[in-house]
Amino acid sequence: MASTSDFRNGLMIIWKDDIWEMIDFQHVKPGKGGAFVRTRLKNVKDGRELDNTFRAGAKVEEVRVEKRPHQYLYEDDYGLHFMNTETYAQFSLPPEQVEGMEYVKEGGSVDILFRADTNEPMRMDIPQKVELEVVDTTPGVKGDTAQGGSKPATLESGATVDVPLFINEGDVVRVSTQTGEYETRVSTAPNAI
Repeated sequence: MASTSDFRNGLMIIWKDDIWEMIDFQHVKPGKGGAFVRTRLKNVKDGRELDNTFRAGAKVEEVRVEKRPHQYLYEDDYGLHFMNTETYAQFSLPPEQVEGMEYVKEGGSVDILFRADTNEPMRMDIPQKVELEVVDTTPGVKGDTAQGGSKPATLESGATVDVPLFINEGDVVRVSTQTGEYETRVSTAPNAI
């Protein structure tokens, strides 16, 4: 059991018969009345968020989690298939339980959080930045500059992001998975103009 003094960002708790991750918390001691803790919680299974207030000293059941490295293999009618890179064990997750898959290509590395006592997969963490090849965009024109605007580009993982006009098909770009925005060109296509 964890008390409100143990609250921290990323803490996993069982509350209202579900598993929740603590996104944010704030201890409040008003002039009158007892102290309390305001929290922002995110449901691990369906991703919904809510605000809740706990009395100071309240006890909640803490869930121990383990992060394990996995490789994304493929998607089919049964879900998204992953392989543990240490044990080579494979399993699948339903697509609605996974956030950010548009930035993960087949063969890409991800970390998956498991509940330690039941070995149940809870959430997938993708890297904050990924490098992906542009597979479809309008051709660049000689003289296009970085300050000249942007155009949509489809990446090898299937995501679409806005990129500068000078980006061509075959270029590898770095994208933030947190914001979904282009950051920089990593390398150019071998036949770039």
